[in-house]
Amino acid sequence: MESGSHAMNDLFSQLGLDSTDEAIEQFIATHKISPSLILADAPFWSQSQASFIKESIEQDADWCEIIDQLDSLLR
Repeated sequence: MESGSHAMNDLFSQLGLDSTDEAIEQFIATHKISPSLILADAPFWSQSQASFIKESIEQDADWCEIIDQLDSLLR
């Protein structure tokens, strides 16, 4: 299990996405979800990305805080 807090760049890297600041800004600008949609159910995630997000939240993993931040940024 991971310990400590994670940055947004770490989350994007964990998800297999480009983790540069510019790429993260572009991702957030081009991927928006409705308030009623659960983040893990967003159509732009691969199956493994969605599973990671869902499992991290269900297990209250160290990734939860940064996943919550991403969730807010995408709304």
